[in-house]
Amino acid sequence: MRIWAISTRVMKELLRDKRTLALMFLAPILILFLMKLIFTANSTTNVNIATVDVPSNVRTELNDIKHVSVTKKSSQSVARQAMHDQKVDAIVHKTAANKYSLTYANTDASKTNMTKQAFKAALAATGVKQMQKTVKKLSGTVVQLTTTIGKMQAASGRQAGQQVAPQRAMPTQPKMASVKISNHYVYGDKNTGFFDKIVPILMGFFVFFFVFLISGMALLRERTTGTLSRLLATPVRRSEIVLGYMLSYGVLALVQTVIIVLATIYLMGVEITGSLLSVMVINFVLALVALAFGILMSTFASSEFQMMQFIPIVIIPQVFFSGIIPMDSLASWVQDISYILPLKYAGDAMTQVVMYGTKLTSLGFDLGILLLLLFLVVLTLLNVRGLRRYRKV
Repeated sequence: MRIWAISTRVMKELLRDKRTLALMFLAPILILFLMKLIFTANSTTNVNIATVDVPSNVRTELNDIKHVSVTKKSSQSVARQAMHDQKVDAIVHKTAANKYSLTYANTDASKTNMTKQAFKAALAATGVKQMQKTVKKLSGTVVQLTTTIGKMQAASGRQAGQQVAPQRAMPTQPKMASVKISNHYVYGDKNTGFFDKIVPILMGFFVFFFVFLISGMALLRERTTGTLSRLLATPVRRSEIVLGYMLSYGVLALVQTVIIVLATIYLMGVEITGSLLSVMVINFVLALVALAFGILMSTFASSEFQMMQFIPIVIIPQVFFSGIIPMDSLASWVQDISYILPLKYAGDAMTQVVMYGTKLTSLGFDLGILLLLLFLVVLTLLNVRGLRRYRKV
């Protein structure tokens, strides 16, 4: 009977908590819908290859391979500039007879592997066609020699004792010269894999997740224990409270950013092409956004349990639309969702610095959106306004 009474009380409390019910029943449907949008997209890998001094027959065979686009460049420097501008994924350069140099951007291991396979297939197809031409030519020569020999034998039968002209030797098939390929990598090496591609985004994600959770829990605890109410009863302004929290937790976020970035580089051996300071700055700005986000969400939660319930709504969509899964093949309206999520901009900026060596001054759009236009300033103002509901005047 007591068990039933306890169970009834808990059920009544849950039924009164509309937010918990909505998150339990609607959040899984939302996440499944997002997963359907992401994982049912066409994930075909397309490769853009620049060629320099490559024979037209090899270039044609390479361009005929599905999902491979070939662009002829006048020189190696022009091709490298195209790769620097992220317009091509690889460069094929014929350096000498039967010698090729392949340079890969290598920011996507799947594109690097596809380029290797496509080039080998193009060389094989070219070799087969050359062999077919040689065999056809040899077949014509054999027919001519057979006819000549038959005529000579018939003539020698009529003119007995006359010396027969020496027969021409049968032509032999020329040996195909082996092709030597040298591989070069702009980012990483031949062992670079999928993890190296997503690690810049993962760094930002872990910074965002833990700062969001800890800051939200901390302010919620201060509110539930009455500390925030006593603080609001003083002449302290709401903006001073918010900025004070952001400053204190910002210091912790800075330390966390340094630890995560250094561990990623020196413990996991991830190569950073750009500036280490740029990586630190981007992650720290993202940590401040997560801090403001966590404080804002805590104003809507009445307990730690409800704060945890915001994770499926706030955190999981960030993962789907951060760039870990390619967005190019998705519908345009699905891609538009990513533009309201801060981790998308941080992921783009981190990828540019880590893999392409882009300078921080060239990331004005990503950092501008992340730092000023949509997130940090707006979230801070919302936090200041949100504290009004807890000030008792």
